[in-house]
Amino acid sequence: MFKAILIEKPEGAPQSARVAELDEARLPDAPVTVRVEYSTLNYKDGLAITGKSPVVRKFPMVPGIDLAGVVESSVAPEWHAGDRVLLNGWGVGEAHWGGLAQKARVKADWLQRVPEAFTTRQAMAIGTAGYTASLCVEALVSHGLTADRGEVLVTGASGGVGSIAIALLSRAHFKVVASTGKTGEAAYLKGLGAAEVIDRNELSQAGKPLQKERWAAVIDSVGSHTLANACAQTRYRGLVAACGLAQGMDFPATVAPFILRGVSLLGIDSVMAPRDLRQKAWDRLARGLDAAALDRVSNVIGLEDAIHAAQEIVAGKVRGRLIVDVSR
Repeated sequence: MFKAILIEKPEGAPQSARVAELDEARLPDAPVTVRVEYSTLNYKDGLAITGKSPVVRKFPMVPGIDLAGVVESSVAPEWHAGDRVLLNGWGVGEAHWGGLAQKARVKADWLQRVPEAFTTRQAMAIGTAGYTASLCVEALVSHGLTADRGEVLVTGASGGVGSIAIALLSRAHFKVVASTGKTGEAAYLKGLGAAEVIDRNELSQAGKPLQKERWAAVIDSVGSHTLANACAQTRYRGLVAACGLAQGMDFPATVAPFILRGVSLLGIDSVMAPRDLRQKAWDRLARGLDAAALDRVSNVIGLEDAIHAAQEIVAGKVRGRLIVDVSR
């Protein structure tokens, strides 16, 4: 038996979520069984648990798009009992039982080794949010961004993606400007390496198609008017990496920044990213983050706390990363 958050939706009844004691026989059919040590609570997990968005594709479902732990058993040749592994995305917690549980059974090619630089707890302090931030940095750098090009804007800065993005960029000597709705978190953001903190209201309302050029690059996890204004303020041949929709899925923009300033909009997908790209992102995290930064951006909660915390994260009341210790 093992504990897990279980989301259920009986016919004709509303969705519910609870911590349940489950028999291992209920785990999905897959070749690798992992004894989960830590998971995380991401914005998508919050949507899944609260039912605020139709993230869950079938019921019952164990949420959790991240996990880190130790292989318990495997019939796949590449994994053996005792291997330290992590998983991000691949539809777990949406279409396949996920990581907010003490055990998971998953496909072999969904797993990666936990980098030697990190414990399983630290890997989940990073989680999908930090891995996504690293994918964004990797995309910007691979398209030619260098620290001497100018300021890099990070929106949704006090969230998980934003916090790790700031830490990665600042360690690589970029000048980072953090946009946040939590201006009281300025000290936290500057502690991560932000050179300046601006109020998100400067970007969150409808703006002109082209605005004063400022940003050499942008990492945006917000979408909607924020992304449109960020593009409108990006300098000639600048780069914008878009990875989220906290403000909305809409993109009320024009083509002007792209055809008049040569701005490039780079879409960042973390769920189905190929393994080689995932490895590059985790390699960057292993060499570009330190333990002190991870401690600043993360808090640990128990499995029993995660259902309430899901409501908090959807309401935008969570700073940084929430690690879930599934043994608690």
